[in-house]
Amino acid sequence: MNVTIKDIAQIANVSHTTVSRALNDNTSIKQETRKRIQAIARRMNYVPNYYARSLVLDKSYNIGLLFSTLDRGTSPDFFYNTVQGVIQTVGEKYNVIIKGVDTYNDLNSFNHKIFDGIVIMSQSVEDNAFIYKATEKNVPLVVLNRQIDDSQIPNIVSDDYTGAQAAVNYLISLGHCRIALIEGKEEFKASEKRKQGYLDALINRNIPLRKEYMIKGYYDIESGYLAMKQLLGLPNYPTAVFCSNDDMAMGSMKAIIEKGLQIPKDISVIGFDNNVASEFLSPALTTVKRDMTKMSSEGTKMLLKLIDKKTIEQNYLLLDTSLVIRNSTCICIETEL
Repeated sequence: MNVTIKDIAQIANVSHTTVSRALNDNTSIKQETRKRIQAIARRMNYVPNYYARSLVLDKSYNIGLLFSTLDRGTSPDFFYNTVQGVIQTVGEKYNVIIKGVDTYNDLNSFNHKIFDGIVIMSQSVEDNAFIYKATEKNVPLVVLNRQIDDSQIPNIVSDDYTGAQAAVNYLISLGHCRIALIEGKEEFKASEKRKQGYLDALINRNIPLRKEYMIKGYYDIESGYLAMKQLLGLPNYPTAVFCSNDDMAMGSMKAIIEKGLQIPKDISVIGFDNNVASEFLSPALTTVKRDMTKMSSEGTKMLLKLIDKKTIEQNYLLLDTSLVIRNSTCICIETEL
């Protein structure tokens, strides 16, 4: 038989309203009383009835975790780390519902009765219609991964531009001049930032830009593989390649090895994200680290404060990236531009 709030109230010798507020961590109840009631609930293995609570408190007890798309462009590692950060931070207080923004054909179909708040891992400007519809309906929302030009919308992003620039500068420091880029999905903001970091690193060192060295990809292994095969078909193929994520770097490494070339002796490879597999490749992948679990966790903390109508100290956070040097890069002995 399920334990109810009334059962806990009887043991604690308080009203069921007091129990309800204590279990919701309502500060109107003294801390000592809250902790005592919460301890009793744990001992009795109390499981909240979210449906009943939602009817009483006009809350859904659902948090939406939305990606621009769950189809092409959202790598498994990116997805896993994001989900992990949200779920770990939410705990048992809310259910987490995962969807793609691109599944919403009718933007009027969501409101606070569906989600108490939304964390959106935004990869494209096409998400803006959804973001502004949510704010119009007063649904608390935090945008991750893409900078929003609206200071009223809480926003956390990683410094992709600086990370990409650091990666290419490192290749230049090793003597590489023929450096290719495998781009991410074209409409994603992160792809633009990483490409700009690549371009500026070359421009600042007076290294010629070669259009044939810039190949579009889709953030998946296959597109990295096909892009690298295209680069290897050039009469003067690059001595190094910067890939806009680790999945594409893995695909590019397969193409290089199939060509009978060695990594990094013949071609150096750098990725982006520092996903869980990058350290265990052979050779281990040099890559740019960005902490997606931290980003989604910090975003969820912001969202929980918004839901509880608490003040957020900062509406915008820029998280550092860092270069992780492993075995897929080495000094280039060629000097020809």
